[in-house]
Amino acid sequence: MTDLAAVKAALKTQAVETPSWAYGNSGTRFKVFAQAGVPRTAQEKLQDAAKVHEFTGVAPTVALHIPWDRVDDYTALAKYAGERGVRLGAVNSNTFQDDDYRLGSICHPDAAVRRKALGHLLECVDIMDATGSRDLKLWFADGTNYPGQDDIRARQDRLAEGLAEVYARLGDGQRMLLEYKFFEPAFYTTDVPDWGTAYAHCLKLGPKAQVVVDTGHHAPGTNIEFIVATLLREERLGGFDFNSRFYADDDLMVGAADPFQLFRIMYEVVRGGGLSARVAFMLDQCHNIEAKIPAIIRSVMNVQEATAKALLVDRSALAAAQAAGDVLDANAVLMDAYNTDVRPLLRQVREEMGRDPDPLAAYRRSGWAEKVVAERVGGRQAGWDA
Repeated sequence: MTDLAAVKAALKTQAVETPSWAYGNSGTRFKVFAQAGVPRTAQEKLQDAAKVHEFTGVAPTVALHIPWDRVDDYTALAKYAGERGVRLGAVNSNTFQDDDYRLGSICHPDAAVRRKALGHLLECVDIMDATGSRDLKLWFADGTNYPGQDDIRARQDRLAEGLAEVYARLGDGQRMLLEYKFFEPAFYTTDVPDWGTAYAHCLKLGPKAQVVVDTGHHAPGTNIEFIVATLLREERLGGFDFNSRFYADDDLMVGAADPFQLFRIMYEVVRGGGLSARVAFMLDQCHNIEAKIPAIIRSVMNVQEATAKALLVDRSALAAAQAAGDVLDANAVLMDAYNTDVRPLLRQVREEMGRDPDPLAAYRRSGWAEKVVAERVGGRQAGWDA
């Protein structure tokens, strides 16, 4: 039997980090559809993030992206966040938008370009010092498009050298989270294409280097929960970037494409003790046609629902069926939990936390959307500028 009190306690302590860039305008390579009321500054992004936390109760931190969120005073920005009930979370680097990075950043054949990229990564650690952030998130667009374009092994050597320099700069309590992506924008070789490559580099660097699993960064049919289970077993799963994909790296709302996959992932998280603070749960989504804040609230709720179902798995019954080799019963235990309607349970959890049981309805009643549309007039909206 599952202890409902323990399930509720776990759900109340869950934390889902929201990304600053999800509050701005975003789109595809073809078009960015601007929306009224979108933030123009890092501070306005924090205002919106605070609303998501206000109505969900489980989104206490906001990830920054540099230079998209560059400000003159990061200590002041952290104070601004705190005054609104949230904290600054992971600092995400950007070594993929400058023209100099056409052939790569820290894997580039030109030492001057590599030094420029490293300078940016070290700047991000400086920002972490000012904001009190724990995690430096690294994703590299580095790779090649054609056979022979560059030396594959040499690029791995450059990657290892650059990562080691950044690792050495990390302070006490700080971590480096290395993300992988099997293709795009590079089409022949990608320098960090899979969890094995990321894990190998992290293993060599030391315990402060951890792997990030972006749920949209896998080939069709990849068993992501196996990757999660393995990294948890090796104590190298640093965090998630939650989103959904149908074709490639779609960055849709988490749980939209395959909610059963999200449940399977969250079961391995629960099974492996990953609900502790050592694993960071972050959304990495781009809301192109849907309203920003409601989409983020819905995504947080989707993570909560998958987590609740994972916590409801009768692990004693599952272990007994597995030990007996009863394939059907073992599968039925998982399916019973997945098919449970956990929405009434989550409504109870929110009420016990002093929150509205329906976060989306509460947000719509709040008038925040109308307020920001009226106030955020003029200036330059945050976004991709595609």
